[in-house]
Amino acid sequence: MASDKEPTVIKKYANRRLYHTGTSSYVTLEDLAGLVRKGEDFVVYDAKSGEDITRSVLAQIIFEEESKDGQNLLPIAFLRQLIRFYGDSMQALVPRYLEFSMEHLTQDQNKIREQMSKAFGTGAIDALQAQTRANMAMFTEAFRLFNPFAAAAAAKGRGEAPAQGENGELSNLKRELNEMRERLDKLAKDK
Repeated sequence: MASDKEPTVIKKYANRRLYHTGTSSYVTLEDLAGLVRKGEDFVVYDAKSGEDITRSVLAQIIFEEESKDGQNLLPIAFLRQLIRFYGDSMQALVPRYLEFSMEHLTQDQNKIREQMSKAFGTGAIDALQAQTRANMAMFTEAFRLFNPFAAAAAAKGRGEAPAQGENGELSNLKRELNEMRERLDKLAKDK
């Protein structure tokens, strides 16, 4: 959660200790996780080089949370897919899409909590599954727009026959590729 307030500066020393400059005390990764949960922003700098290492510290926090029993938030299939995106042409789109998805999930979390508290038991699970399906549909559609080959592969994977045979499918892919190029050119011009 971003705020108008400047983020707290945390310094990481060579001995791996983290120093909170706001409170003039050493903190742990668990303390930093608590700050994130409270919505407090911070940046982490290497004390010696001054390099911003916030991303790697946040990744460490996630790793620590994932290694706790019963705390798994990231499904294995998601982690594998995420790894596949590194070095892929879609890599540049993934961060913004994930930010967009998390913003919407955060906005919807109060509605989800209300539904879960009203329904208790199976009703809560149904509400969560419905939200998950909606998010996955949005995710799939976003990637389909940027990757025309995924739509054809998904149709083939579901056993669907191409609408106009192999030649028609190829012409559809070419058309979708040209549309994607036009969208990317437009996005590049808009920036």
